[in-house]
Amino acid sequence: MSRIVAGPMTLPLALLAGWMALAGPVRAEFAVCNQSLDVVNVAIGLDVTTAADSGTVFETRGWWTVGPNQCANVIREELATRYVYVYAQDVVGQPLLNGTTQMCVSPRRFTIRGTQECWSRGNIAAGFVEVDTLKTQRWTLFLTGSP
Repeated sequence: MSRIVAGPMTLPLALLAGWMALAGPVRAEFAVCNQSLDVVNVAIGLDVTTAADSGTVFETRGWWTVGPNQCANVIREELATRYVYVYAQDVVGQPLLNGTTQMCVSPRRFTIRGTQECWSRGNIAAGFVEVDTLKTQRWTLFLTGSP
């Protein structure tokens, strides 16, 4: 079974390799490409804080199902925040990334505002990986299988 490579050295290298500049008009987006042999389900987390909020507010969204050697544009609008948080699991629900930022997910398609008290709100707490997009217009994250 393939696993997503997310060790302390491999994830930064994959993230660095994932940054891509486009020739011609630039379309802002965040894509996740699955370079493993397994189907991967992906969720993202974003800072959606507005002036009306009293503190930082995160929102999680999912799921995108990404087949082997395929990509999914998980954010199609302009990246308004430097950091995007990513959670990936296999088709039986086993986590594939070992993230340390706890956010909420749900078994079905979801948009969840807030990261606190996942269980009491009927959701599941999951460890998201922080991706620093360096404030670029377009970012591609590659998920790779283990050798």
